[in-house]
Amino acid sequence: MKEKAYVAGVGMVPFGKPGASDSYDVMAAAAVGKALANARLEYANVQQAIVGYVYGDSTSGQRALYQVGMSGIPIANVNNNCSTGSTALFLARQLIESGAADCVLALGFEQMQPGALTTHWTDRPSPFADFDRLCDEINPYPVPLALRYFGGAGMEYMDKYGVKPNLFAKVRAKASRHAAHNPMALLRKVVTEDDVMAAPLVFPEASLTRLMACPPTCGAAAAVLVSRDFAERNNLDRRVFIAAQAMTTDRPGTFEKRSLMALVGADMTREAADKVYEQASIEPKDIDVVELHDCFAQNEVITYEGLRLCDEGGAEKFVTAGDNTYGGRVVTNPSGGLLSKGHPLGATGLAQCTELVEQLRGEAGERQVPGARLGLQHNLGLGGACVVTLYQRDN
Repeated sequence: MKEKAYVAGVGMVPFGKPGASDSYDVMAAAAVGKALANARLEYANVQQAIVGYVYGDSTSGQRALYQVGMSGIPIANVNNNCSTGSTALFLARQLIESGAADCVLALGFEQMQPGALTTHWTDRPSPFADFDRLCDEINPYPVPLALRYFGGAGMEYMDKYGVKPNLFAKVRAKASRHAAHNPMALLRKVVTEDDVMAAPLVFPEASLTRLMACPPTCGAAAAVLVSRDFAERNNLDRRVFIAAQAMTTDRPGTFEKRSLMALVGADMTREAADKVYEQASIEPKDIDVVELHDCFAQNEVITYEGLRLCDEGGAEKFVTAGDNTYGGRVVTNPSGGLLSKGHPLGATGLAQCTELVEQLRGEAGERQVPGARLGLQHNLGLGGACVVTLYQRDN
Protein backbone atom coordinates (compact mmCIF):
# COMPACT_ATOMS: atom_id res chain seq x y z
CA MET A 1 0.00 0.00 0.00
CA LYS A 2 1.19 3.52 -0.76
CA GLU A 3 1.84 5.95 2.07
CA LYS A 4 -0.80 8.52 2.95
CA ALA A 5 0.32 12.12 2.62
CA TYR A 6 -0.85 14.06 5.69
CA VAL A 7 -0.99 17.85 5.71
CA ALA A 8 0.76 18.58 8.99
CA GLY A 9 0.97 22.34 8.56
CA VAL A 10 -0.24 25.20 6.36
CA GLY A 11 0.51 28.88 6.24
CA MET A 12 0.09 31.95 4.06
CA VAL A 13 0.55 35.69 4.15
CA PRO A 14 -2.23 38.18 3.37
CA PHE A 15 -2.29 38.90 -0.35
CA GLY A 16 -1.55 42.44 -1.47
CA LYS A 17 -1.46 44.70 -4.48
CA PRO A 18 1.63 44.82 -6.71
CA GLY A 19 3.99 47.51 -5.47
CA ALA A 20 2.48 47.46 -1.98
CA SER A 21 3.78 44.04 -0.90
CA ASP A 22 7.08 42.71 0.38
CA SER A 23 9.49 41.14 -2.09
CA TYR A 24 8.90 37.50 -2.99
CA ASP A 25 11.64 36.14 -0.73
CA VAL A 26 10.28 37.95 2.32
CA MET A 27 6.69 36.82 1.65
CA ALA A 28 7.81 33.24 0.98
CA ALA A 29 9.94 33.02 4.13
CA ALA A 30 7.00 34.31 6.19
CA ALA A 31 4.60 31.75 4.70
CA VAL A 32 7.07 28.92 5.32
CA GLY A 33 7.56 30.09 8.90
CA LYS A 34 3.81 29.98 9.46
CA ALA A 35 3.44 26.52 7.91
CA LEU A 36 6.32 25.12 9.99
CA ALA A 37 4.93 26.68 13.17
CA ASN A 38 1.51 25.27 12.33
CA ALA A 39 3.10 21.83 11.96
CA ARG A 40 5.25 22.29 15.09
CA LEU A 41 8.39 21.51 13.08
CA GLU A 42 11.72 23.13 12.34
CA TYR A 43 13.12 23.70 8.86
CA ALA A 44 15.78 21.10 9.71
CA ASN A 45 12.99 18.47 9.66
CA VAL A 46 12.21 19.17 5.99
CA GLN A 47 13.83 16.62 3.68
CA GLN A 48 12.87 18.09 0.30
CA ALA A 49 11.16 21.21 -0.99
CA ILE A 50 9.15 21.86 -4.14
CA VAL A 51 8.79 25.56 -4.91
CA GLY A 52 6.45 27.13 -7.47
CA TYR A 53 6.38 30.57 -9.07
CA VAL A 54 5.62 31.88 -12.55
CA TYR A 55 7.38 35.23 -12.84
CA GLY A 56 10.91 34.96 -11.52
CA ASP A 57 14.45 33.94 -12.33
CA SER A 58 15.71 30.40 -12.01
CA THR A 59 16.43 29.22 -8.44
CA SER A 60 14.20 31.88 -6.90
CA GLY A 61 13.02 29.03 -4.69
CA GLN A 62 16.49 28.73 -3.23
CA ARG A 63 16.65 32.47 -2.66
CA ALA A 64 13.36 32.32 -0.75
CA LEU A 65 14.19 29.25 1.34
CA TYR A 66 17.72 30.36 2.16
CA GLN A 67 16.04 33.07 4.23
CA VAL A 68 14.63 30.25 6.37
CA GLY A 69 17.62 27.91 6.46
CA MET A 70 20.42 26.42 4.41
CA SER A 71 20.27 22.71 5.16
CA GLY A 72 21.49 21.40 1.82
CA ILE A 73 18.21 19.64 0.97
CA PRO A 74 16.98 19.16 -2.61
CA ILE A 75 14.99 22.20 -3.76
CA ALA A 76 13.15 21.91 -7.08
CA ASN A 77 11.52 24.88 -8.83
CA VAL A 78 8.35 24.42 -10.91
CA ASN A 79 6.22 26.61 -13.20
CA ASN A 80 2.83 25.49 -14.54
CA ASN A 81 1.21 28.86 -14.99
CA CYS A 82 -1.73 29.48 -12.66
CA SER A 83 -1.73 25.84 -11.45
CA THR A 84 1.86 26.18 -10.22
CA GLY A 85 1.11 26.02 -6.49
CA SER A 86 -0.91 22.82 -6.89
CA THR A 87 1.79 21.39 -9.12
CA ALA A 88 4.25 21.82 -6.24
CA LEU A 89 1.74 20.09 -3.99
CA PHE A 90 1.25 17.31 -6.55
CA LEU A 91 4.98 16.56 -6.63
CA ALA A 92 5.34 16.78 -2.86
CA ARG A 93 2.51 14.30 -2.39
CA GLN A 94 4.16 11.85 -4.76
CA LEU A 95 7.39 12.02 -2.78
CA ILE A 96 5.53 11.14 0.42
CA GLU A 97 3.32 8.44 -1.08
CA SER A 98 6.23 6.75 -2.84
CA GLY A 99 8.26 6.60 0.37
CA ALA A 100 11.02 8.75 -1.12
CA ALA A 101 10.68 11.27 1.73
CA ASP A 102 8.87 11.60 5.05
CA CYS A 103 8.61 15.40 5.29
CA VAL A 104 8.28 17.63 2.22
CA LEU A 105 7.60 21.35 1.95
CA ALA A 106 5.46 22.71 -0.89
CA LEU A 107 5.83 26.46 -1.35
CA GLY A 108 4.31 28.89 -3.83
CA PHE A 109 4.79 32.62 -4.23
CA GLU A 110 4.43 35.45 -6.73
CA GLN A 111 5.68 39.01 -6.90
CA MET A 112 3.50 40.38 -9.68
CA GLN A 113 3.52 43.60 -11.65
CA PRO A 114 0.50 45.90 -12.06
CA GLY A 115 -1.77 45.46 -15.04
CA ALA A 116 -2.59 42.63 -17.40
CA LEU A 117 -0.40 39.55 -17.69
CA THR A 118 2.19 39.87 -20.43
CA THR A 119 4.73 37.72 -22.27
CA HIS A 120 8.30 38.36 -21.14
CA TRP A 121 10.14 36.30 -23.75
CA THR A 122 9.42 37.59 -27.23
CA ASP A 123 12.47 36.15 -29.03
CA ARG A 124 11.23 32.51 -28.99
CA PRO A 125 8.05 30.50 -29.66
CA SER A 126 5.30 31.28 -27.17
CA PRO A 127 3.70 28.32 -25.40
CA PHE A 128 0.40 30.16 -25.98
CA ALA A 129 0.80 30.58 -29.73
CA ASP A 130 -1.77 27.93 -30.69
CA PHE A 131 -4.15 29.04 -27.93
CA ASP A 132 -3.88 32.70 -28.92
CA ARG A 133 -4.36 31.92 -32.60
CA LEU A 134 -7.59 30.03 -31.96
CA CYS A 135 -8.82 32.67 -29.53
CA ASP A 136 -8.17 35.34 -32.19
CA GLU A 137 -10.23 33.36 -34.69
CA ILE A 138 -13.18 32.71 -32.38
CA ASN A 139 -13.21 35.93 -30.38
CA PRO A 140 -11.33 38.73 -32.18
CA TYR A 141 -12.35 41.60 -29.91
CA PRO A 142 -9.77 44.31 -29.07
CA VAL A 143 -9.37 43.51 -25.37
CA PRO A 144 -6.49 41.86 -23.46
CA LEU A 145 -6.19 38.13 -24.10
CA ALA A 146 -7.15 36.97 -20.60
CA LEU A 147 -10.43 38.85 -20.95
CA ARG A 148 -10.98 37.40 -24.40
CA TYR A 149 -10.35 33.85 -23.19
CA PHE A 150 -12.62 33.85 -20.16
CA GLY A 151 -15.06 36.51 -21.33
CA GLY A 152 -15.41 34.58 -24.57
CA ALA A 153 -15.98 31.35 -22.65
CA GLY A 154 -18.70 33.15 -20.71
CA MET A 155 -20.28 34.36 -23.96
CA GLU A 156 -20.27 30.78 -25.25
CA TYR A 157 -21.90 29.56 -22.03
CA MET A 158 -24.60 32.24 -22.23
CA ASP A 159 -25.33 31.42 -25.88
CA LYS A 160 -25.37 27.68 -25.23
CA TYR A 161 -27.68 27.70 -22.23
CA GLY A 162 -29.62 30.95 -22.62
CA VAL A 163 -28.45 32.56 -19.38
CA LYS A 164 -27.80 36.26 -18.69
CA PRO A 165 -24.64 37.95 -17.34
CA ASN A 166 -26.46 38.40 -14.02
CA LEU A 167 -25.55 34.78 -13.32
CA PHE A 168 -21.88 35.77 -13.17
CA ALA A 169 -22.75 38.81 -11.05
CA LYS A 170 -24.50 36.54 -8.53
CA VAL A 171 -21.33 34.45 -8.26
CA ARG A 172 -19.18 37.54 -7.68
CA ALA A 173 -21.56 38.84 -5.02
CA LYS A 174 -21.42 35.46 -3.26
CA ALA A 175 -17.61 35.63 -3.29
CA SER A 176 -17.69 39.02 -1.59
CA ARG A 177 -19.98 37.78 1.18
CA HIS A 178 -17.60 34.93 1.89
CA ALA A 179 -14.49 37.14 1.76
CA ALA A 180 -15.94 39.53 4.32
CA HIS A 181 -14.97 36.95 6.96
CA ASN A 182 -11.48 36.22 5.60
CA PRO A 183 -8.67 38.39 7.00
CA MET A 184 -6.37 37.05 4.27
CA ALA A 185 -8.53 38.36 1.41
CA LEU A 186 -7.50 41.47 -0.46
CA LEU A 187 -11.07 42.61 -1.23
CA ARG A 188 -13.42 42.29 1.74
CA LYS A 189 -16.15 44.77 0.84
CA VAL A 190 -19.52 43.10 0.30
CA VAL A 191 -20.99 43.89 -3.12
CA THR A 192 -24.41 43.09 -4.53
CA GLU A 193 -25.41 41.65 -7.87
CA ASP A 194 -26.41 45.15 -8.94
CA ASP A 195 -23.03 46.54 -7.86
CA VAL A 196 -21.25 43.97 -10.02
CA MET A 197 -23.39 44.72 -13.06
CA ALA A 198 -22.91 48.48 -12.58
CA ALA A 199 -19.11 48.26 -12.38
CA PRO A 200 -17.09 49.53 -15.37
CA LEU A 201 -17.18 47.22 -18.38
CA VAL A 202 -13.81 45.78 -19.35
CA PHE A 203 -15.21 43.61 -22.17
CA PRO A 204 -18.52 45.16 -23.28
CA GLU A 205 -19.41 42.49 -25.85
CA ALA A 206 -19.25 39.85 -23.10
CA SER A 207 -20.97 42.07 -20.47
CA LEU A 208 -17.86 41.43 -18.36
CA THR A 209 -17.36 44.07 -15.68
CA ARG A 210 -14.27 44.82 -13.66
CA LEU A 211 -15.71 43.14 -10.56
CA MET A 212 -16.07 39.84 -12.45
CA ALA A 213 -12.27 39.56 -12.80
CA CYS A 214 -9.78 38.71 -10.07
CA PRO A 215 -7.22 41.40 -9.16
CA PRO A 216 -3.48 40.89 -9.81
CA THR A 217 -1.84 40.29 -6.44
CA CYS A 218 1.35 39.31 -4.67
CA GLY A 219 1.57 36.67 -1.99
CA ALA A 220 2.91 33.35 -0.72
CA ALA A 221 1.55 30.16 0.82
CA ALA A 222 3.03 26.85 1.95
CA ALA A 223 2.13 23.37 3.16
CA VAL A 224 4.09 20.68 4.99
CA LEU A 225 3.31 17.11 3.92
CA VAL A 226 4.40 14.15 6.03
CA SER A 227 4.07 10.38 6.14
CA ARG A 228 2.02 8.66 8.83
CA ASP A 229 5.11 7.17 10.46
CA PHE A 230 6.83 10.56 10.61
CA ALA A 231 3.67 12.16 11.99
CA GLU A 232 3.29 9.51 14.68
CA ARG A 233 6.97 9.67 15.70
CA ASN A 234 6.81 13.45 16.02
CA ASN A 235 3.28 13.68 17.45
CA LEU A 236 2.08 15.82 14.52
CA ASP A 237 -1.41 16.76 13.42
CA ARG A 238 -2.91 13.87 11.43
CA ARG A 239 -6.44 15.16 11.01
CA VAL A 240 -6.22 15.89 7.26
CA PHE A 241 -4.70 13.88 4.42
CA ILE A 242 -4.79 13.94 0.64
CA ALA A 243 -7.27 11.23 -0.30
CA ALA A 244 -6.91 11.59 -4.08
CA GLN A 245 -5.28 13.89 -6.60
CA ALA A 246 -5.00 14.15 -10.38
CA MET A 247 -3.26 16.42 -12.84
CA THR A 248 -4.41 16.63 -16.45
CA THR A 249 -3.11 18.46 -19.50
CA ASP A 250 -4.71 19.30 -22.82
CA ARG A 251 -5.94 16.78 -25.36
CA PRO A 252 -6.52 17.48 -29.09
CA GLY A 253 -10.12 18.47 -28.35
CA THR A 254 -8.87 21.67 -26.71
CA PHE A 255 -8.27 22.96 -30.24
CA GLU A 256 -10.41 20.70 -32.41
CA LYS A 257 -13.69 21.63 -30.71
CA ARG A 258 -13.16 25.31 -31.53
CA SER A 259 -14.73 26.07 -28.16
CA LEU A 260 -13.49 28.74 -25.80
CA MET A 261 -14.85 26.77 -22.85
CA ALA A 262 -12.60 23.90 -23.92
CA LEU A 263 -9.73 26.30 -24.58
CA VAL A 264 -9.88 27.60 -20.99
CA GLY A 265 -9.73 24.12 -19.50
CA ALA A 266 -13.27 22.82 -19.04
CA ASP A 267 -12.33 19.40 -20.43
CA MET A 268 -9.15 19.19 -18.34
CA THR A 269 -11.22 20.02 -15.27
CA ARG A 270 -13.78 17.31 -15.91
CA GLU A 271 -11.15 14.65 -16.61
CA ALA A 272 -9.16 15.50 -13.47
CA ALA A 273 -12.28 15.57 -11.30
CA ASP A 274 -13.51 12.24 -12.64
CA LYS A 275 -10.14 10.66 -11.87
CA VAL A 276 -10.26 11.98 -8.31
CA TYR A 277 -13.79 10.71 -7.71
CA GLU A 278 -12.79 7.31 -9.05
CA GLN A 279 -9.61 7.14 -6.96
CA ALA A 280 -11.49 7.98 -3.77
CA SER A 281 -14.63 5.97 -4.59
CA ILE A 282 -16.88 8.93 -3.90
CA GLU A 283 -19.44 10.98 -5.81
CA PRO A 284 -19.63 14.75 -6.28
CA LYS A 285 -22.61 14.89 -3.89
CA ASP A 286 -20.30 13.72 -1.09
CA ILE A 287 -18.19 16.91 -1.20
CA ASP A 288 -18.77 19.41 1.62
CA VAL A 289 -16.58 22.35 0.58
CA VAL A 290 -14.78 23.41 -2.59
CA GLU A 291 -12.05 25.90 -3.42
CA LEU A 292 -12.09 26.34 -7.20
CA HIS A 293 -10.23 28.49 -9.69
CA ASP A 294 -12.49 31.53 -10.11
CA CYS A 295 -10.04 33.82 -11.93
CA PHE A 296 -13.20 35.19 -13.55
CA ALA A 297 -16.77 34.72 -12.34
CA GLN A 298 -17.41 33.12 -15.73
CA ASN A 299 -14.87 30.40 -14.96
CA GLU A 300 -16.49 29.59 -11.63
CA VAL A 301 -19.78 28.90 -13.42
CA ILE A 302 -18.09 26.72 -16.04
CA THR A 303 -16.16 24.89 -13.33
CA TYR A 304 -19.30 23.96 -11.38
CA GLU A 305 -20.17 21.71 -14.29
CA GLY A 306 -16.61 20.53 -14.88
CA LEU A 307 -16.44 19.31 -11.28
CA ARG A 308 -19.94 17.82 -11.67
CA LEU A 309 -21.33 19.90 -8.82
CA CYS A 310 -24.35 20.43 -11.06
CA ASP A 311 -25.64 19.06 -14.36
CA GLU A 312 -24.55 20.53 -17.68
CA GLY A 313 -26.51 23.71 -18.18
CA GLY A 314 -27.61 23.56 -14.54
CA ALA A 315 -25.40 26.30 -13.12
CA GLU A 316 -28.14 28.95 -13.13
CA LYS A 317 -30.46 26.75 -11.08
CA PHE A 318 -27.55 25.76 -8.81
CA VAL A 319 -26.63 29.40 -8.11
CA THR A 320 -30.18 30.74 -7.84
CA ALA A 321 -31.07 28.04 -5.30
CA GLY A 322 -28.05 29.01 -3.18
CA ASP A 323 -26.55 25.55 -3.53
CA ASN A 324 -23.08 27.11 -3.90
CA THR A 325 -23.01 28.76 -0.48
CA TYR A 326 -23.75 28.22 3.22
CA GLY A 327 -27.01 26.39 3.78
CA GLY A 328 -26.90 24.95 0.28
CA ARG A 329 -25.53 21.71 -1.13
CA VAL A 330 -21.82 22.58 -1.19
CA VAL A 331 -19.98 25.72 -0.10
CA THR A 332 -17.82 27.00 -2.95
CA ASN A 333 -14.87 29.27 -2.23
CA PRO A 334 -15.51 30.05 1.44
CA SER A 335 -12.24 32.03 1.31
CA GLY A 336 -13.79 34.45 -1.18
CA GLY A 337 -11.84 32.76 -3.95
CA LEU A 338 -9.49 34.41 -6.39
CA LEU A 339 -12.15 37.03 -7.10
CA SER A 340 -11.82 38.45 -3.58
CA LYS A 341 -8.66 36.95 -2.14
CA GLY A 342 -6.55 37.76 -5.18
CA HIS A 343 -4.48 35.59 -7.50
CA PRO A 344 -0.70 35.56 -6.97
CA LEU A 345 -0.18 32.85 -9.57
CA GLY A 346 2.35 30.58 -7.86
CA ALA A 347 0.74 30.95 -4.44
CA THR A 348 -2.89 30.38 -5.38
CA GLY A 349 -2.95 26.58 -5.23
CA LEU A 350 -1.33 26.47 -1.80
CA ALA A 351 -3.63 29.21 -0.50
CA GLN A 352 -6.54 27.01 -1.58
CA CYS A 353 -4.89 24.12 0.29
CA THR A 354 -4.57 26.29 3.39
CA GLU A 355 -8.27 27.19 3.34
CA LEU A 356 -9.44 23.61 2.91
CA VAL A 357 -7.16 22.22 5.60
CA GLU A 358 -8.44 24.84 8.04
CA GLN A 359 -12.02 23.98 7.06
CA LEU A 360 -11.53 20.25 7.64
CA ARG A 361 -9.80 20.90 10.95
CA GLY A 362 -12.71 23.09 12.04
CA GLU A 363 -10.42 26.12 12.35
CA ALA A 364 -11.96 28.48 9.79
CA GLY A 365 -13.73 30.76 12.26
CA GLU A 366 -16.68 32.66 10.82
CA ARG A 367 -16.09 30.97 7.45
CA GLN A 368 -16.43 27.48 8.91
CA VAL A 369 -18.49 25.01 6.90
CA PRO A 370 -20.29 22.94 9.56
CA GLY A 371 -19.18 19.32 9.74
CA ALA A 372 -16.86 19.53 6.72
CA ARG A 373 -15.07 16.22 6.13
CA LEU A 374 -14.35 16.21 2.37
CA GLY A 375 -12.84 19.23 0.63
CA LEU A 376 -12.18 19.50 -3.11
CA GLN A 377 -9.60 21.82 -4.66
CA HIS A 378 -9.45 22.89 -8.32
CA ASN A 379 -6.46 24.85 -9.67
CA LEU A 380 -6.21 25.61 -13.38
CA GLY A 381 -3.35 26.87 -15.54
CA LEU A 382 -3.80 27.66 -19.22
CA GLY A 383 -1.29 26.26 -21.60
CA GLY A 384 -2.14 23.98 -19.77
CA ALA A 385 -2.54 21.96 -16.61
CA CYS A 386 -5.35 21.32 -14.17
CA VAL A 387 -4.87 19.88 -10.69
CA VAL A 388 -7.81 18.57 -8.65
CA THR A 389 -7.12 17.49 -5.06
CA LEU A 390 -9.40 15.81 -2.52
CA TYR A 391 -8.68 16.36 1.16
CA GLN A 392 -10.26 14.19 3.84
CA ARG A 393 -10.56 14.48 7.59
CA ASP A 394 -9.10 11.33 9.13
CA ASN A 395 -11.46 10.80 12.05
